[in-house]
Amino acid sequence: MDDLAAGSAFLGTGGGGDPYIGALLCKAALAEHGDVEIKAVEQLADDAQIMCVAAMGAPTVLIEKLMSVEDAEFAAQALETYLGKRADALICAEIGGLNSTMPVALAAHRKLPVVDADGIGRAFPSLEMTSFNINGVAATPLVVVDELGQSFLLHANTVKAAEDLARPVVAAMGAAVTLAGYWMTGRQVKDAAVGGTVSAALRIGRALRRRDERSAVQHLLEALRGIDHYRHAYAVFSGKIVDVARNTTGGWVFGHCDIVSESGETARIEFQNEHLVARAGDRLLAIVPDLISVIDAETARPIPTESIRYGQRVTIVACSAPAQMRTAEALKVVGPAAFKLQGAFQPVEALH
Repeated sequence: MDDLAAGSAFLGTGGGGDPYIGALLCKAALAEHGDVEIKAVEQLADDAQIMCVAAMGAPTVLIEKLMSVEDAEFAAQALETYLGKRADALICAEIGGLNSTMPVALAAHRKLPVVDADGIGRAFPSLEMTSFNINGVAATPLVVVDELGQSFLLHANTVKAAEDLARPVVAAMGAAVTLAGYWMTGRQVKDAAVGGTVSAALRIGRALRRRDERSAVQHLLEALRGIDHYRHAYAVFSGKIVDVARNTTGGWVFGHCDIVSESGETARIEFQNEHLVARAGDRLLAIVPDLISVIDAETARPIPTESIRYGQRVTIVACSAPAQMRTAEALKVVGPAAFKLQGAFQPVEALH
């Protein structure tokens, strides 16, 4: 569980919820209910019924309003009751932080497998920013629940409309909720999901534990380059964090952090829950949908946006996004313009 939490924290690119909290949630569920099977996409029957469960809200709030398996079960049951179906397996909406561990905890509770896949291959702040949506899978009906047992059932004509309607509800519920949605068949998962990402997170987490004559950052880069989705991986900047600004509004966390290198050059990362763009002066280091993660310069442990502090010595690691998230159709949903960023998408391997 520690490997999954650490690996998915890196893939979460600063967002997705605190991985430590997610690991605790899973360890408790596994201790009580037993192990969980991780099932390859190819093993799914075409008519299997697959459900997403996830946390939705601002990462800064999620570290204080802890998620629970009971909240996830309440959301799952409400959606199943409405649809008149039972889930055969669970899938991560995104392979980031808490949202890669919560489905495992619920799967243990329900004695269900977890699909070795997700909808992004990283984390993104909005419901529509998934390969599921890009490939025509509806997010609704979906159920949102809070820690008080209050629930909200939502239908929408598009996934973007679902995001726009759900976000004010999330804010009213305290900016941290559990949701169940993106109900799919096994066939739809095969066509729409980013496969192998749970395994990838585990592989990255194991690399972060390795200790020998090479640096932790070298071990991380080696692991990333061995995974097809993330094979273009680079340490693009190192230095000390000298400024952090965060503003929680509308159910998201917006902000930036500035990092100064030993030579005096300054790099800035802008984020909306997740890191969106990194620049050093006029030089572009990386931009969405490619992954940008801030890691501890010595241990290579990823640092979520809510945990970034002045004085930390860090390295920015950038790597390629899965191919599904780099298509022309995908870039309309998850590219720079979707976040109102200036400039077109440039692949990280073209920049470095």
